[in-house]
Amino acid sequence: MRMPRTDRRTWATARTVADLGELTARWLEGRIGSQPGYVPNCGPDEETRELMPLLAAANRAGFLTTNSQPGCDGSGYDGRRWQQRAAVCGFAEPAVADRVRRAASRHGCRVVEDEVMPCTTRDGEIMTAFGGRMRRRDLAATWKPVSVDAYRAVLDARQLAVICPDWGPGGTRKLLAVLGALG
Repeated sequence: MRMPRTDRRTWATARTVADLGELTARWLEGRIGSQPGYVPNCGPDEETRELMPLLAAANRAGFLTTNSQPGCDGSGYDGRRWQQRAAVCGFAEPAVADRVRRAASRHGCRVVEDEVMPCTTRDGEIMTAFGGRMRRRDLAATWKPVSVDAYRAVLDARQLAVICPDWGPGGTRKLLAVLGALG
């Protein structure tokens, strides 16, 4: 599926990480139907609902978020035990990345850039991880609808993930505090 033309045009107007953050905030709020890297005309996952207002604020503050999840510990859709660490990853220019690190440290969360940290398990088996670096070709595929200037800004930005070390809903409160400190 292809992103609708009106959404492609909107994303093509972005020139900076801050511009992309504003557009991501609008997508989180349901004011834009599609976001690069997601299924066209599909909003955020339902589990993200409680994070969305502070994710939007963090995006407007210069932390371009690309993936997030709340903490959880319990029976999942398949009846198995799912555990998640609250986490968010994205891109930030150096000054904003420093603010993210300080906020994470104040609230007991960890910031990772080059390393990968498991964040979701299903019956103890690792299902997802946050952190690491996206390869240049994956970045190009994800950010295809944006301008060359915006793509270059993403390439130059720091890729980082904020991860709460606690498994379960307690981590969500910490992550919300970090996001709130940014917005």
